[in-house]
Amino acid sequence: MSVLKAAVVQMRSGIDPRRNAADLESLVAEAAAQGAAYVQTPEMTGALVRDEQARAAAFTTEENDVIVATASRLAFEHGIHLHIGSTAILRTDGKLANRAFLFGPDGSILASYDKIHMFDVDLDNGERWRESSAYEPGGQATVADLPFGRLGFAVCYDLRFPQLFRAEALAGAQVLSVPAAFTRQTGEAHWHVLLRARAIENGAFVIAAAQGGRHEDGRETYGHSLIVDPWGRVLAEVDNDAPGVAVAEIDTSLSEQTRRKVPNLKNSRDFAVHEVRPVDVGLRGAAS
Repeated sequence: MSVLKAAVVQMRSGIDPRRNAADLESLVAEAAAQGAAYVQTPEMTGALVRDEQARAAAFTTEENDVIVATASRLAFEHGIHLHIGSTAILRTDGKLANRAFLFGPDGSILASYDKIHMFDVDLDNGERWRESSAYEPGGQATVADLPFGRLGFAVCYDLRFPQLFRAEALAGAQVLSVPAAFTRQTGEAHWHVLLRARAIENGAFVIAAAQGGRHEDGRETYGHSLIVDPWGRVLAEVDNDAPGVAVAEIDTSLSEQTRRKVPNLKNSRDFAVHEVRPVDVGLRGAAS
């Protein structure tokens, strides 16, 4: 089976995981009612929390996490593949992971992925983020085989590192995922163009569920959850920053067709970088 309906769920997560879990339940039900067999939620589905003490109170281990438990139940009840874009998980070493989960129709966890690239940036107007101060980065890319094809994982800021997506495409991924909580500032500038670029350069579908709007902890995210085809065409979009669902039919055989038309994955070659440095040249007659 290469054809299915995929859905992006756009959220506006607050600081309370239990309230967010209730929102998750209603939005996933809406996506499933529209026939979606694969449903993706945004980065930090569980909670967006800037305060360190509130973060410590909100997040727990994978075994005790309300989002993990809710997602497992929803995947089973609706008979879908449910991809939690990420939620914060307390690791055994006491650090936090920004972790994605993929649940199968039986409710089991089929795969997980810890965000590799930490959002440590200094933007205009004093907007500053240091994700690495709270989260431990992952060190391993993940691809998973599903009934409709092979899925590659990423989270938010990973989008700016094309080598991750290229590695997953070379590993056979026909669908690349980018659940996110893009800031409004960076989203307005780069969200659409980067998602379409990752799709085009890898001949892959890109599915990107996003957070949107002004959140309880004060941040503002861009929204505009997207599904993009391997030719770079936008198939579905939540065209605002409000919570909602967008659904599109995807056929992963289109990925293989696109890669045959433009076989850049096969045509790629290793190369070295040759640096040409300025050479100091003495000028005749320059001495006084």
